Amino acid sequence: MNNFIASNCVKWIYMTEIFGFDGKLIALAEQSETDIAVKFQELTEIAEHNSAKVLKAFIDNRVSETCLKGTTGYGYGDAGRDTLDAVYAQVFGGEDAVVRHNFVNGTHALSTALFGVLRPGDTMLSLTGSPYDTMEEVIGIRGEKGRGSLADFGVRYEQVELLDSGVPDLTSIARRAVGKKVGYIQRSRGYSLRPSFTIDMIGEMITAARSSNPEIIIIVDNCYGEFVEKKEPLAVGADLIVGSLIKNPGGAIASTGGYICGRKDLVALCADRLACIGVGKEVGCTLGQSREMFLGFFMAPTVVESALKTSVFACSLFEKLGFVTFPKSTEKRTDIIASICLENEERLTAFCRGIQKGSPVDSYVTPEAWDMPGYDSRVIMAAGAFTMGASIELSADAPIREPFAVWLQGGITYPSGKVGILAAAQELLDSGLISL
Repeated sequence: MNNFIASNCVKWIYMTEIFGFDGKLIALAEQSETDIAVKFQELTEIAEHNSAKVLKAFIDNRVSETCLKGTTGYGYGDAGRDTLDAVYAQVFGGEDAVVRHNFVNGTHALSTALFGVLRPGDTMLSLTGSPYDTMEEVIGIRGEKGRGSLADFGVRYEQVELLDSGVPDLTSIARRAVGKKVGYIQRSRGYSLRPSFTIDMIGEMITAARSSNPEIIIIVDNCYGEFVEKKEPLAVGADLIVGSLIKNPGGAIASTGGYICGRKDLVALCADRLACIGVGKEVGCTLGQSREMFLGFFMAPTVVESALKTSVFACSLFEKLGFVTFPKSTEKRTDIIASICLENEERLTAFCRGIQKGSPVDSYVTPEAWDMPGYDSRVIMAAGAFTMGASIELSADAPIREPFAVWLQGGITYPSGKVGILAAAQELLDSGLISL
């Protein structure tokens, strides 16, 4: 061990002793953590605020041991299911919620919400430009006709392009919202380099849309954004928010599921679409999933804090390595995702190999790009997770296309997340793709 490490990186020695990371890389990492100390303090304060909201909701709604038990069959009178709905509604500021393990992913929950609210002849207007890849076939702007997309059922789709700076075009939103049934907002950046939208910016979009159409229904894809700020989109006028339990609100404990939360009448329509008309929220057994969903939601604010710290650390370190990150390490966060522009396919795939090597599960596996369902490009995914595909756990993925940016998210503990990021940097170094 060289004198540089011994004198300057004492608390990081374990990184070299246990994982064999390069001493110069460890020095950069230590400097990164020092530089972002104030940002970490901000993230802890937000987590404490949100944890208090969650605890208060558990207390107010009288969560009991009975609520943690599951039901079978029809699920009539499932106290845990109904109480969990009430807890979500209180925390997120909605009138009602439907939280179910039956949602297979976030796209399923979003599809359920859109089909629940929209009717033939209605128009859906995206206020945030192009939607996430997997939503394109749901809407009907890509994919085979006749498979049951919104377009197949006579729902029209339009979108307001973002300005060149990547922010919403509020003037165009106000003009084009006239006559539209639904205004759709994607909070997170998806596979793009535009900014993720803060709660305040979401409020500005809603105000602009309602300036010309007071009745427009605002649905927000809230994936990756829960508990990142002190408020959720319902607080600034959204009618429905939708997300996945294997992202933020599941706290890395829920095995599957999703939620829809907001206006009571709209939640009822969505529940009818998920189950069937006439039974809606009154049925649906929980099959032993209730404890996971309650415990995951209780843990979620601090798990999100760990994911955010991991993300901020990654951006700071890779900025020091000469790469452009979105957002920058110093910028305000509104979701757990960061994009790192690695400039070519070799660096992109090496980064993902490193993340996989630093994972607690399947660390020995080498990720390769493949034709993943729902995407129009080959996608590489590194995700050695306890729950398959859980992006609240440290993971990295990207379509193999320009600008060869990797989308990084998750990290259920900051110490393990930090190791994963260093493993990615070390893999680039070992492959001769960067130098120190």
